[in-house]
Amino acid sequence: MNEFNGVADTMLIPMAARIYVSKRFPEYFYDKTALELEGKIPADALERIQKSSSEYTMLASVARYYNFDEIIKNFLNRHERCNIVNLGAGLETAAFRLHADGTIFYEIDLPEVIDRRKNILGAKENEKLIAADIFNLEWAEHIDTSLPSLLIVSGVFQYFREEKIVRFLSDVKKRFPKGELIFDATNEIGIKYANKYVQKTGNTSAQMYFYVNDGQAFAQKCGTELVEQRTFYTAARKMLKRKLKLYTRIAMKVCDDGGRTIILHLKLN
Repeated sequence: MNEFNGVADTMLIPMAARIYVSKRFPEYFYDKTALELEGKIPADALERIQKSSSEYTMLASVARYYNFDEIIKNFLNRHERCNIVNLGAGLETAAFRLHADGTIFYEIDLPEVIDRRKNILGAKENEKLIAADIFNLEWAEHIDTSLPSLLIVSGVFQYFREEKIVRFLSDVKKRFPKGELIFDATNEIGIKYANKYVQKTGNTSAQMYFYVNDGQAFAQKCGTELVEQRTFYTAARKMLKRKLKLYTRIAMKVCDDGGRTIILHLKLN
């Protein structure tokens, strides 16, 4: 039985993007684990995603991971003992890419997603898989919250209303006294384009709502400190330059200049 049968497109799209970029632009981003899984993904699903995607949309997905990996590495360098907590883990493979064997990676997602992840990826010795709704903070009871903890929310917040996210961050602050959190967001214009792309892949039910126009204002609303706000494509534009199609280069510049796609890094306390 194919382990990928029944896997939702919202999980397959980022995996397909990591495969695409790893093959074409390995100097920018390389995911060995994703490439090893390529042959196991149903051909029709992969073909559908690739057909409805462009070079730009594939790089847009991967740019998120490139930036997250860089922030995670910096966090690991600052803390000898710490936690990396991946909320809404899906089929994310950072624990495999980063080779940080001395750090525990907590992979948290809904029970059916964790079951899929176990079947497809298994678990490394330094990974703990927790089946839970990320908005119900019972999962935090499995983590030593006295340690510095970096919480990662990748491609998740967009699907919820702002008020739910603000409440969630307020609750997380109480649980993680040494916590920091990183997440990706789009501004109001970017969320419209993101919705069009996901619908184009055939997924008409995954509507996105949450956006951030002003990172500093959002941090203050949540009672947190904005450590950093970065655009998606700074490194990609520098490293890949004219290897990219003209449209891709233009779209990246427009998004960076207009703040359409950003990474926010918050200090919770």
